Amino acid sequence: MTREEAQKRLEELRELIHYHNYRYYVLDSPEIPDAEYDRLFQELLELEKQFPELVTPDSPSQRVGAPPLEEFETVAHTIPMLSLDNAFSTEEIRDFDERCRRLLGVSGPLEYVAEPKLDGLAIELVYENGIFTVGSTRGDGFTGENVTQNLRTIKSIPLRLITRELPAPERLEVRGEVIMEVEAFRRLNREREARGEPLFANPRNAAAGSVRQLDPSVTASRPLDMYCYGYGQILGPTFATHLEVLEAFRKWGLKVNPYVQLCRGVEEVEAYHRRMAEMREKLPYEIDGIVVKVNRLDYQQRLGQKTRSPRWAIAWKFEARQEITQVVDIVAQVGRTGALTPVAILKPVRVAGVVVSRATLHNQDEVDRLGVRIGDWVVVQRAGDVIPEIVSVVTSRRTGEEKPYRLPDRCPVCGAKVVRLEGEVAHRCTNASCPAQLKERIKHFASKRAMDIDGLGEKLIDQLVDKGLVKDVADLYYLKKEDLVKLERMGEKSAQNIIDAIEASKERPPDRILFALGIRHVGEHMARVLMNHFGSFEALKRASYEDLITVPEVGPTVAESVLSFFQQPENLALLDRLAKAGVRLERAAPVAAGPRPLEGKTFVFTGALASMSREEAEELVQRLGGRAASSVSRKTDYVVVGANPGSKAERARELGVPMISEEEFLRMAGVATENKRE
Repeated sequence: MTREEAQKRLEELRELIHYHNYRYYVLDSPEIPDAEYDRLFQELLELEKQFPELVTPDSPSQRVGAPPLEEFETVAHTIPMLSLDNAFSTEEIRDFDERCRRLLGVSGPLEYVAEPKLDGLAIELVYENGIFTVGSTRGDGFTGENVTQNLRTIKSIPLRLITRELPAPERLEVRGEVIMEVEAFRRLNREREARGEPLFANPRNAAAGSVRQLDPSVTASRPLDMYCYGYGQILGPTFATHLEVLEAFRKWGLKVNPYVQLCRGVEEVEAYHRRMAEMREKLPYEIDGIVVKVNRLDYQQRLGQKTRSPRWAIAWKFEARQEITQVVDIVAQVGRTGALTPVAILKPVRVAGVVVSRATLHNQDEVDRLGVRIGDWVVVQRAGDVIPEIVSVVTSRRTGEEKPYRLPDRCPVCGAKVVRLEGEVAHRCTNASCPAQLKERIKHFASKRAMDIDGLGEKLIDQLVDKGLVKDVADLYYLKKEDLVKLERMGEKSAQNIIDAIEASKERPPDRILFALGIRHVGEHMARVLMNHFGSFEALKRASYEDLITVPEVGPTVAESVLSFFQQPENLALLDRLAKAGVRLERAAPVAAGPRPLEGKTFVFTGALASMSREEAEELVQRLGGRAASSVSRKTDYVVVGANPGSKAERARELGVPMISEEEFLRMAGVATENKRE
């Protein structure tokens, strides 16, 4: 690249990065994923390194963030709040380790402190003689926005430090991240959607928008949390290591992430990175990597800092969960209930280690909300690192050639009329015999958490329906081996395996069968609730609306849906055919004949249990006379808290519901704790 070409590209990069800094830091409305921003910034740094004479004072490389909003007063940081350099590979983290050891003249392994890299809003808290006096955002790194009153509303931020074990410093500047947990974020978005308000794009966006409210009462209404991980100025006590500082934070009542770990050498850092990547989806909050810091503070001082980042710390990012790509087309997919789902066909892009070429748009309202058009460039992510979805549209890339999309008024599979019923968001095909609906119903019926018919995959289901061998789910139990061997890529052994898997599924418990039938609003938990109450399909079939509505957790919507299902002659005929085929419809979960220590008690489980699955725990409660609920209310007697609990624990605290450990629950149930699974 010539000097002139480099200068032109640098001007483009600076303009782009300034724009995206403004979207991210000032508007709290990022337009591109972090991975795309990181690539732009990396390209800028590499070009400026190659052509140092082209570095300008206003380059994004010479500053940390964006200026504060004018509506807030500004606060000067005593010590600048720098950002961190990023690493994206093992090689880069080893380069960081080698560089630190070389600059320090250390031949052996260095001690590092590693911690999750939280995806929230960076904040500084100032305590004077133990009293919280000022709170501010990072801003441009040198001055931030004064959000003291808003931060006072966050319960995890102490207004006065605890000094029982350690005296409070004369001045303490604490740095950390304000976050919103994933479940709390989803709940907030549901509430905003119900009020017709715009939705937040992600938990980080929600946390930042909540902290930077001009009205503190709005912030107080939002479920925010804060973890402390660093410091600016400390006047008073002295410390030798970063870990000692974090331990002092804990003693002062400041919240420190429980997954902070001391790593002796770069190999332990690599192991920690692998562990946190595996735990990522189990955590109640979002993380996008880990942060690695040299532990000894004298080493930190010797290593010093660059213009915008310290030399003694680095952020090691996970593989990006968001990427940017183009919508090639939008097509309608027909589900098992007849609902038409718009699906975006994408230019293939690698997201979180998987190539994504399709993303759900859920319904027409979501298409309209996002404003997505055929031809748009969009930000795509894998929700829960599994289901691809479009997060937002990059409107700045529009050319005018993009085409709006509307769902068709005729089913794309069978040609039947498509309607949208009053009060529903879904458009539905009106033909109950639509082949697309049948295929999806069979797919759900055979799925792992329903009847778990191993080997009955999408391609085989397509053949069975297209050739007329299966017209409803009961037909599966009347298939013969000779029917299957005639199909494509189906040998004798494979056909027999399918027949054996179908035969084995006849022994599934009735709640699994009820879930497998795909009754609207009856998910796994509700199917267990209904079957544990009524005990059999025959009793459920005879239940009136009043009978159903008196069952705990069953509301009008579920009651009406169940009644409607059992009032349809074709559904009753289907159940008869299943029973005649040998499917066990009457076997309910056994109730303990002996002592029932949980009689009349309602339990809710949150977090991962060590000794059993959540389903097993709920079945144990029911066998011993208790009730397992899916959500916390004032009628809940106990919330059992496992590892990495979610928002249910927070709800229990709000309502004053007792929270107990797994061990306490097992003692109440009279189960020996030494039987824990490994």
